[in-house]
Amino acid sequence: MDSLTLEDIARKSGVSRSTVSRVINDHPNVSQKARERVQEVINQTGFQPHAAARALVSNRAWTCGLILPRTINSFFTDPYYPCLIQGIAQACSKQDYTFSLFLMGDKEDEEKMFARVARRGFMDGILFQSDQIGDMLIDRLADSGMPLVVLGRPFQENKVSYVDIDNIESVETAVDYLLRTGHKRIGTITGPLNTTVGIDRKKGYTNSLKKNGLGFDESLVVEGTFTEESGYQKMKKLLPAKPDAIFAASDQMALGAIRAIKEYGLDIPADISVIGFDDFQLPIPPSISLTTIRQPIARFGNEALNLLLDIIKNKDESPRKVILKSELIIRASTK
Repeated sequence: MDSLTLEDIARKSGVSRSTVSRVINDHPNVSQKARERVQEVINQTGFQPHAAARALVSNRAWTCGLILPRTINSFFTDPYYPCLIQGIAQACSKQDYTFSLFLMGDKEDEEKMFARVARRGFMDGILFQSDQIGDMLIDRLADSGMPLVVLGRPFQENKVSYVDIDNIESVETAVDYLLRTGHKRIGTITGPLNTTVGIDRKKGYTNSLKKNGLGFDESLVVEGTFTEESGYQKMKKLLPAKPDAIFAASDQMALGAIRAIKEYGLDIPADISVIGFDDFQLPIPPSISLTTIRQPIARFGNEALNLLLDIIKNKDESPRKVILKSELIIRASTK
C-alpha cells in the first residue's frame, strides 16, 4: 500500500509519528511494547517506507559495498566469489540493505573507487577482500573513518575487524591426517606467499611436520596462485621429488595437480594421495572424489556483513574478529 504514510501507521498503532520513525530505523529508544505494536501494523498493511525518506531520517544510505582488489581476471572463473557473494547478498536482503560490488584491476581502478566510497553518504560501510603485502588500500579505508570489515586475516589484524577461518589449524589437521595414514613425503602447493591466506596455510603445513618430528624439505614445496593451471604446472615440478601425498592450498590447484599426476602415469591414491581446500563442486574426474578442507564460504560472507552492520549500528570502531570452523572431509583421493 504505497499511499500509506508514517502518520497513517502512527494513527493505526496509537503512537506518535516519531516513534514509528524510530521503529523503522531500528532506533534503540523505543519500548518493546510500542515496537511490537508498530511492527504488527507494518506487517498487516505491507507498508514500505520510501527509501530516500528512510535514509534522510536515519542518516544512513542503506547501502554497503564489497571491494575485491585485483580480481577482474579471476572473478568469473574462481568459484570462491559466487559462494561468498551469495552469503553477503542473503544477509543484505534480510537487513533491507543494498549491496554494491567493486572489482578492480589496477591502481588506477583503486584510486577511482576510493574517491567514490570514501565520500560521505555514498554508503554506510565496506567489506574488503584480504590484501597483499604492500597494498595500502586497507589502511586508507580504515583511516577514512568508513566502517570496515575485512574478509580473511589482514596483515594489520590489530587495526581492523575481520572474519576468517583458522587457516593454520585447518591445514595442520589435513597434514596430520596424511601422516597418521602412513605418508612420509608430503608435498604442498601453497597459495601466493604475499597474502595472509597463503602464508597461514603454509605455516599449518610446516607446523604439522615439525610437531610430528619431520624436517622441512624444500624440494616438496612450491608456490601456486590458487588456479587450476598453477596446480598443474607446480605439480609437474614436484613429481621428480617423489612425494607420496600432496596438500594443495585450494581445490582448484588440487584439480590441476590431479591432472598432472594422471598424465605422469601415477594412480590416485595408490601412488599419491591428494587433499585440497574449500570443498567446491569442481569437475573432478568421476573416478576421484577429493578429500578436502571444507570452509563455510557463504556463511563467511553472511557473518562479515552482519559484523559490519553491527559496527555501523553501534558506532563501535574497536577491532573485532570472527573465526569460523572448518572441517576435514575425507573422500577417495587419500588412502
